[in-house]
Amino acid sequence: MTATQALRKEVKKYIDKADDKSLRMVRAILEIDQEEDFWDKLPEHVKADVAEAKLESEKGEGFTTDEVMKRYEKWLTK
Repeated sequence: MTATQALRKEVKKYIDKADDKSLRMVRAILEIDQEEDFWDKLPEHVKADVAEAKLESEKGEGFTTDEVMKRYEKWLTK
């Protein structure tokens, strides 16, 4: 028996004893897990921009979140 099979068997024991609220929570988690990842829906040029920004960040280039927030704070206030 694989680790995954053993885990399924253990989880099924809990499912058989779970109340309605717990079952709804488990179902919600499983439904979210089955949804397509938003990343897959992004256009290729956006993915390329994100990859480039990540590389810049790893090199210490670009701006921190705090720097960006300070720069644009006048547009973020009500």
